[in-house]
Amino acid sequence: MPVTQIYLVRHGEPDYARVDGQGLRGAAADSAPLTPDGVRQAEELADLLSGIGATYLVSSPYTRALQFAAIVGHRLALGVRVDHDLRDWLPDQSGAWRGLADVKAAQAEFESYGGEWPDADKEVHRERSWEPLSKVRGRAETALARHASGTDGPVLAVTHATVIRALTGETGTPHGAHEYYRYAPAV
Repeated sequence: MPVTQIYLVRHGEPDYARVDGQGLRGAAADSAPLTPDGVRQAEELADLLSGIGATYLVSSPYTRALQFAAIVGHRLALGVRVDHDLRDWLPDQSGAWRGLADVKAAQAEFESYGGEWPDADKEVHRERSWEPLSKVRGRAETALARHASGTDGPVLAVTHATVIRALTGETGTPHGAHEYYRYAPAV
């Protein structure tokens, strides 16, 4: 059974000040570009990973990830593919969040439940507005399966901290860093 080496890359430092407080909702409020440090992080990561022989680069559709992937792709001579299922965790699946304060409030509840909606046995069951970690994992695994089948070399997947956490259990991946992930298709 072939195993694909996947490098899960967290995008560089975003500049939320450019979009926060503009009254934008949902993903539009999440369209922050990179800071100058975020751009530098992309350049440094491309240099760091230049020797792994990556053959494929896929990115979340969010601005900060796309900008990061474009820089890495340019430096490594890789085209960038975009996959919606590598997007960031949704703090409100209705798309109604506005800015960083709403995201932090949803994240606090998410963390208080360990990233999963509570069991019906433990309290009155109601679906939370935020996306559970198991759903993030499922969609990210599906995306990686699509892209791993399209190449025979290492894959770079530019995504977000919660996606990396869902796949690897790692909770502290800094901006511009990566986690190694081995993808083996189900038999």
